[in-house]
Amino acid sequence: MPMLSHIDKDGNAKMIDVSEKNDTNRIATASGFIKIKKETISLIQNEGLKKGDVLTVAKIAGIQAAKKTSSLIPLCHNINLNKIDIQFNINNQENKIYCESIVSCIGKTGAEMEALTAVSIALLTIYDMCKASDKNMLISEINLLEKHGGKSGSWISKK
Repeated sequence: MPMLSHIDKDGNAKMIDVSEKNDTNRIATASGFIKIKKETISLIQNEGLKKGDVLTVAKIAGIQAAKKTSSLIPLCHNINLNKIDIQFNINNQENKIYCESIVSCIGKTGAEMEALTAVSIALLTIYDMCKASDKNMLISEINLLEKHGGKSGSWISKK
């Protein structure tokens, strides 16, 4: 049975030692969405909210969050990121805004947590900026879509 990597033999939390790992090119893609009232989506599209351009602010927040992931998640390594890209897709039929982040680095450990953090904070920022208009928003299905690089190579979600 595989052991959890952040737990020692006595059950204590530990940060993994990555000093012996090779630097490799790593890339991770994550996604999620927020379900919002049709009227609120219209306000976002027409920049009708008092707080400003929701998607631009959410994108900047997601980028900042990816860069600060190791400060937010206690056992996460600080990595030098080469690229953080965040895209939004508004689906008016489903009243959802989809968010996808792609994060890359060259390092000893991957970019999965940074990609997931970017999506989470971008969607939370949308929530914050729209809460006066819509208290029933739902953030959902934040997940890792794929990752490449490192000893384990490539992984693509079967979802």
